[in-house]
Amino acid sequence: MSAFDNQSLQAIRGAFLDFVDDPFYISESESVRYIPDGLLIIENGAIVDFGSYSDLQKQYSHVPVTAYPAQLITPGFIDTHVHYSQYEVIASYGEQLLEWLSKYVFPTEGKFKDKAHADKIATLFFDELLKQGTTTALVFATVHPESVDAFFEEASRRNLRMISGKVLMDRNAPDYLTDSPENAYEDSKKLIQKWHKNGRLLYAVTPRFAPTSTPEQLHTAAKLLQEFPDVYMQTHISENKKEVAWVAELFPESQGYLDVYDRAGLVGEKSVFAHGVHLTDAEFKRLSAAKSAIAFCPTSNLFLGSGLFKLAQAKSTEHPVKVGLGTDVGGGTSFSMLQTANEAYKVAQLQGDSLSAFKALFLATLGGAKALSLDDKIGNFNPGKEADFIVLDPKATTLMATRNQGAAAQTLEELAQKLFGLMMLGDDRAIQAVYIAGKLAHQLAPV
Repeated sequence: MSAFDNQSLQAIRGAFLDFVDDPFYISESESVRYIPDGLLIIENGAIVDFGSYSDLQKQYSHVPVTAYPAQLITPGFIDTHVHYSQYEVIASYGEQLLEWLSKYVFPTEGKFKDKAHADKIATLFFDELLKQGTTTALVFATVHPESVDAFFEEASRRNLRMISGKVLMDRNAPDYLTDSPENAYEDSKKLIQKWHKNGRLLYAVTPRFAPTSTPEQLHTAAKLLQEFPDVYMQTHISENKKEVAWVAELFPESQGYLDVYDRAGLVGEKSVFAHGVHLTDAEFKRLSAAKSAIAFCPTSNLFLGSGLFKLAQAKSTEHPVKVGLGTDVGGGTSFSMLQTANEAYKVAQLQGDSLSAFKALFLATLGGAKALSLDDKIGNFNPGKEADFIVLDPKATTLMATRNQGAAAQTLEELAQKLFGLMMLGDDRAIQAVYIAGKLAHQLAPV
């Protein structure tokens, strides 16, 4: 029996858009891959072939085809920074970062000691991610191990490629949210052994941010990274000016915010730092040298009045830093990566820069995969990668249909215009279908 007789083979036909390189450094004509009539061949959750329909249809003529003739198929969106525990406090009025944490976030996170509550929010969170076309995310849980178990149990049930970890906080937080360096180590070690590389799940050692961890706890985090060198490290950095000043007071021996993490041994190739709005030139250089990543969270940075992230500096040719997009819910105001890209464009505009639709989509797909060191598994349609992808409808609303009228794009120039309209006007209504490991996981109900 030939491989082509295998009933697990399936084919998706439509217009495909992905990236084979970084459009910030390589011309869009060389980095963007657009196939107006393509065929994606999937077997056992992985991509086994990809190309134009005319080239592949004869070879796979007996494989069942699902066709999306008027849509655009892209890799699933990748959210490099979000808090599932803050699902309930999205859009909470009137504070900047430190006050907002105390008033809204900490009391909400306190509820996650209750496993039943954590289970409920995890279900809602993943429902929302899939509705928005997000197939992979780097996620903060809370200080409670129960919150991590709830997250990973639900992610496992849905066969999602997800990363999360228990938050470490041993000072400057309410008693009900603090642990100790010893507890943080023991709890995290057990969770790593239980969940890291369990199916498609991965673990991240997660000190919340420097002000809520003692130097001892930060060194404990580094000890975990040494014992489990393939896990991630995620935290926050230089989000808010008051926060930066507070870090300088708490760590007077440091040469800046990033140096606090560096002295502890937390700056490496699988370290992802959220925000970085107020990073110095020297800190950008250090992140570049360490091959660390930044999660750019525009809706949150604007909502909390934190400032404008210097994307052009992060993506410079002299000291390039890996960058992905992050929704940062609940400081962020939308789970939609389309809306996040929309706000990223405006952040760039306010600094006299221009973020093209291709560059924005790169950050939300292959760029996010690179930021998470997962570009060998997800991020584009290369054979061998996991078949997580989404079907976008550029004409999802009356307004979008008017803006994106006409036939499907045949050139990159036409595509750039339609994609930009989709990015600026689109939301969950534009996500027609979501596939996880080749299986339909969400489909927009007809209106």
